[in-house]
Amino acid sequence: MATPGFPICTMAHNYAINDDVHHQLQGPQGRAGVKQRSVYTVVSCLPIEADGRPRYRIKSKTENVERVVTEEQISRLG
Repeated sequence: MATPGFPICTMAHNYAINDDVHHQLQGPQGRAGVKQRSVYTVVSCLPIEADGRPRYRIKSKTENVERVVTEEQISRLG
């Protein structure tokens, strides 16, 4: 199910709704944080940014947290 007002994942998106992904938390000024990567589920695909980067809304599997991230901030499990 797509988020109202946002498209279903397109061919430009490499992840689909309900895919489980790792998210690397960002430290100060974009440096990678020291915390381990967290597991999130893709809940919606958002419009592609002006610079061509696909965006996603992801939800944590362990905390009550949702984030909007670009594709380079997430990776496949495994």
